[in-house]
Amino acid sequence: MSASPDHAQSPERHIPVLIDEVLDALAINPGEVHVDGTFGAGGYSGAMADRGARVFAFDRDPDAIREGQALAEEKGVTLIAGEFSRMEELLAERGVTSVSGVTLDIGVSSMQLDRPERGFSFQGDGPLDMTMSRSGMSAADFLNNAPEQEIADILYRYGEEPRSRRVAKAIVEARPLERTGQLANVVRKALGHKPHDKKDPATRTFQAIRIHVNRELEELERGLEAAEAILEEGGRLAVVTFHSLEDRIVKQFLRNRSGSEASGSRHLPQRQSGPAPTFERPAKAVRPGMVELARNPRSRSATLRSAVRTSAPVSSLPISTRNLRS
Repeated sequence: MSASPDHAQSPERHIPVLIDEVLDALAINPGEVHVDGTFGAGGYSGAMADRGARVFAFDRDPDAIREGQALAEEKGVTLIAGEFSRMEELLAERGVTSVSGVTLDIGVSSMQLDRPERGFSFQGDGPLDMTMSRSGMSAADFLNNAPEQEIADILYRYGEEPRSRRVAKAIVEARPLERTGQLANVVRKALGHKPHDKKDPATRTFQAIRIHVNRELEELERGLEAAEAILEEGGRLAVVTFHSLEDRIVKQFLRNRSGSEASGSRHLPQRQSGPAPTFERPAKAVRPGMVELARNPRSRSATLRSAVRTSAPVSSLPISTRNLRS
């Protein structure tokens, strides 16, 4: 599951968020093929398999793949190392060309947050890494080499940090940065931090850098398009997000693909031009209730959006991460 870094040491670990609601949205029939695009600790995959689904699960984190083998074997889940945005290609290699359901649980996992050596959280000091795939540009690489203006832009765009320029200036002045504790202290000093503050000021910066390093929003966009391509008629899509940037992308995608974009007036008929809707009008967004929050505080920011695939061909309309703050 995803979660915010400021709760990385919560004891409620690896509890699938909104699991009952996700299973309701998927409406699994025994024997159906389903995709879990974000395996993590296997909570969704295991529950889907228990409902009788044949599950193909993806994860780009080699730790999740290695540690998930036992559960995958127990549940009969096919575990695939790779990004969920490549599900169409990677499933085709295994002879699967259409599926009945796709589930995506977006963001960083509890397993990643809870391990200081991965560098995702400021709750425990560790190397400034943050790479989900354990490869490519690390957070330290980015912060120690990027221009100050680029860092400020990333903090503002992906962390919605209102004082991004001040933080970026402090980061550049403190180079080189190699540890999560160093970065957190730099941000706290730049923004001011009192021990009793409800939210650590470093939270937004850590989120922004993680999203940038892992290209998370681009991966989400491509993953939604891949799900659209591989879902059969009547197939179900369920996406759980944990902050507004992710949710806006999913919400806009489903509005776009269901033909439910605003047409100027609710009294006017729906426009008939443009591609046929590839999804039925999406279900109302679902958020955790009191029972869920009591059981799993990390679910507090979760939003589930779901929709059902139509028979229409894949849409040619683009989706974009531009204007995320609108």
